[in-house]
Amino acid sequence: MDHYEKVAGPRARESDLFIGVTHAPYRRVLDAMAHDGADLVFAGHTHGGQVRLPWPGGSKALVTNCDLPTWRARGLTRIKDEPWLHVSAGMGTSPYAPFRIACAPEATLLTLTPR
Repeated sequence: MDHYEKVAGPRARESDLFIGVTHAPYRRVLDAMAHDGADLVFAGHTHGGQVRLPWPGGSKALVTNCDLPTWRARGLTRIKDEPWLHVSAGMGTSPYAPFRIACAPEATLLTLTPR
């Protein structure tokens, strides 16, 4: 379970970048990080949807195992006035469904560059 409220605080005035990290991208945590001024949030938990349907241009997640919309189950996304969110599909599976369908495991590397 995430306990963001135990370490939360506003962005330092002198900071150039505020990165948030959470296991599960629940809205309450993302909203709190946005309120504190986060620019980018890294998360996992969704396993990329784990079971996805083949779809033109990619595949579509059926679930996220949290309150995140399925189109944000993996990858780098942004909604206006919110921080960037990167959700890694990771390498594992749920213990209740120990398989993946149309959802390759991943380890991602993001390179941050100045604006």
